[in-house]
Amino acid sequence: MDKKVLSKEGLIKLKEELDYLQNTKRPQVSERIKLAKEFGDLSENAEYQEAKDEQAFVEGRILELEHLIKTSIVADDNQTNDVVNIGSEVVLDREGQVMRLTIVGSTEAEPASGRISLESPFGKALLGRKVGDEVEIKLPTSQVKCKILEIH
Repeated sequence: MDKKVLSKEGLIKLKEELDYLQNTKRPQVSERIKLAKEFGDLSENAEYQEAKDEQAFVEGRILELEHLIKTSIVADDNQTNDVVNIGSEVVLDREGQVMRLTIVGSTEAEPASGRISLESPFGKALLGRKVGDEVEIKLPTSQVKCKILEIH
């Protein structure tokens, strides 16, 4: 399986979510199951079934997070702002429109917030580029030209 790349911030968020699920959510769900059992016949107990479903989701997410944390590679924070790397904030001129994008690992991507995956067309095209570079980005339905204005 491919190793995922995370920023230091992304790793911290995953660890916080794992801590929350293990130490807060898991006990809450266990308590819900315990209370639902007291209602009697489990075969017709919707509250019990919902709690069991939630427990399965929480346990699955815990396993997923533990695996991600164990197997992921954390991007180097000691990078220069000379070239676009994971964790870089890039200011682009996209055909007259200024855009700010942050290059992150695929598990941290939130395109609506400007956090794009290094595996996305924009991420792939920008990695390793410098200020002043003009980049052609091949999207599924078109091509876009951008110029890198700043790297932070």
